[in-house]
Amino acid sequence: SMGSKEKGKRGEGGASPRARKGEFPIRAEDYELMEPIGDGATAVVRRARCLPLGGEVVAVKIMNLSLRSEADVNNASEEVKTMILTDHPNLLSAYCSFTQDENLWIVMPYMAGGSCFHLMKSSFPKGFEEERFIAFVLRETLRGLEYLHGKGHIHRDVKAGNILLDQHKGVKLADFGISASVYDSMINRNGKRHTLVGTPCWMAPEVMEQKEYDFKADIWSFGITALELANGHAPFSSQPPAKVFLMTLQHAPPSLHNTKDKKFSNSFKRMIGACLIKDPSKRPTAQMLLQLPFFKKVKSEDNHVRCMLNKVPSLVARVQTIKENEAKLQAEKKPHDKIKEKTSHTLNVR
Repeated sequence: SMGSKEKGKRGEGGASPRARKGEFPIRAEDYELMEPIGDGATAVVRRARCLPLGGEVVAVKIMNLSLRSEADVNNASEEVKTMILTDHPNLLSAYCSFTQDENLWIVMPYMAGGSCFHLMKSSFPKGFEEERFIAFVLRETLRGLEYLHGKGHIHRDVKAGNILLDQHKGVKLADFGISASVYDSMINRNGKRHTLVGTPCWMAPEVMEQKEYDFKADIWSFGITALELANGHAPFSSQPPAKVFLMTLQHAPPSLHNTKDKKFSNSFKRMIGACLIKDPSKRPTAQMLLQLPFFKKVKSEDNHVRCMLNKVPSLVARVQTIKENEAKLQAEKKPHDKIKEKTSHTLNVR
């Protein structure tokens, strides 16, 4: 491990995760696990300290492999390789991975601001107030997508919950393919996918219809994510999945509207309109989107993320608040609601 002098010099941000890969030990006992900062059906993400590196804080995703098929496990390890090889400032890469008992551990940079989804849930339930902040976050996300698409990858799960923030490390798009690989993904020869993955609210029409799709599916999800950041939730988010499919396939695409509290610029509305076109061949690429007036007015030197995170409680405090709010909601629900809720979510897209 590094000498303390060397370590202090590196500071926050510093070398890219890829450059630092060899530093991180591949044994579970070298990490002290702290509180959970995210959880899924078969994986949990926890804050942790890397003991040999002087207690440096990292995020560790722990995936239970015993609950997955062999194909899933092979896919997940392929995806982790991709994550470790990825070196772009707007994509969350991994330092290392290893298996411990029946779990796959993935060690990643810790993003102290958490996800945009969490930040809205705890502090901005109606969406972010400043369009400049939204434009900055979306532009950074788009740069990550442009890089992924250039390398022939499709993200497949672009949404506010996968956009992570940190005062020093900026904006990073996370979970590319990890969630997708967990579903058996069949790529045919021309690189198009047939598998149904992702969350229905963000899913492109061609994916819902189980047609062949390519990276343009991410552009639709990006447009939905823009609406999510502006309004605090994705369109149709309160509906059961079957209804979301119906609304997406049969209605005109959702669009951005002014509300009594918020007026959005025409350039923002136009950018979203360009992404949410049902025919994927008419949607722009990430590269084309970055040229739009909406993104051109974002100045790189303004640290929008730092300003935002200075205004809100720490991630740990926010995760606690969200937990308490959810517990309150559960307690207030009448018993028959629970039954209704169960039936509405039986269409599981995984």
